[in-house]
Amino acid sequence: MKRLVLVVASILALAGCASASATTTSNAQDFATTISDTSVVILDVRTPGEYATGHISGAINIDVESGNFEAEIANLDKSKTYAVYCRSGRRSAIATDTMAGLGFAHLHNLDGGLEAWTAAGQPLVMG
Repeated sequence: MKRLVLVVASILALAGCASASATTTSNAQDFATTISDTSVVILDVRTPGEYATGHISGAINIDVESGNFEAEIANLDKSKTYAVYCRSGRRSAIATDTMAGLGFAHLHNLDGGLEAWTAAGQPLVMG
C-alpha cells in the first residue's frame, strides 16, 4: 500500500510539472488580446531582414538563430510577460522553450506565426 501511495504521488507530481508550462500557445486573436496589455513585451525572433519587411507594432527584434540569442535575452527581465512570434511558429517555439529553460515564467507563443497573424487580418508595421 505504501508503495502504491508513492507511485501515485510521483505520477501526480509529474503531471503537475507538465501542466505548469511557462508557455501559452495562442491563436492570432488571443495573441492580439495579450499584446493589448502595454506591460507585455512583444518579441520578434526572426532575422533583422525579416523584421524590416514587416512586424507587429512595438516588437523588439532578437534573432533566435543568431548565435547569441541566450546572451541577448539574459538582459531581459524574467518577471515580465513576453509575447513571442516568428514567421510560422517554429522559431518562436524554440525561443520560448529556451526562455522557459532560463527561468522566464510568462510566455505567449503565436501559433502559426505572422502567417496566421496576417491571415486573421491583423496589422503589421514596416521598417
